[in-house]
Amino acid sequence: MTPGPAARRVLERLEREDAEERRLGKPREERSRQIAATTGRLLFTLAAARQGCKVLEVGGSRGYSTIWLASAVALGVGRVVSLENDPRKVSAWRANVAEADLDAYAELIEGDAFTTLPALGKCFDLCFIDAEKGDYERLFALAREKITLGSLIVADNVLSHSDTLAAYSRARQSDPTLVSVTVPLDRGLEFSTIIG
Repeated sequence: MTPGPAARRVLERLEREDAEERRLGKPREERSRQIAATTGRLLFTLAAARQGCKVLEVGGSRGYSTIWLASAVALGVGRVVSLENDPRKVSAWRANVAEADLDAYAELIEGDAFTTLPALGKCFDLCFIDAEKGDYERLFALAREKITLGSLIVADNVLSHSDTLAAYSRARQSDPTLVSVTVPLDRGLEFSTIIG
């Protein structure tokens, strides 16, 4: 099972746009800064494996990763709650998710995650963190309070930004209440399962 035709069209367009922005050397603040397609497929697999999966996404950008996640939760009548602070990206997120016919499965909460995340209930099965790298420690601490025992937090960019995030990975892997592993896919993912 893969994303539906509308979602695939939007994903392919966003991939072309991202490649062009990188080719032109646009400043990182102006780029979508989206995940790689293979990371998208992995997130799809993780979310699709759990019936009624409730996903928390910290850093929705223009909706590329949201579309992968929402396509997956649509199979099992789950839900994605995505947090994004940049007004330009918020507008693009809404348009892209609607064009992908997935707005029934994904909700965007606009604003600073340090304000919006604490207000959420504790009900998530999977959390994906792809935000400002210097914020990962504090975001992990907040997200951990919102997911259930046995659930998974996935953080992106732990290898591509190892100068900032190596300490994040070490902290997860030395925590006895977690089972955590670095997955060397694309820009590097840290998988952390809550066991206590």
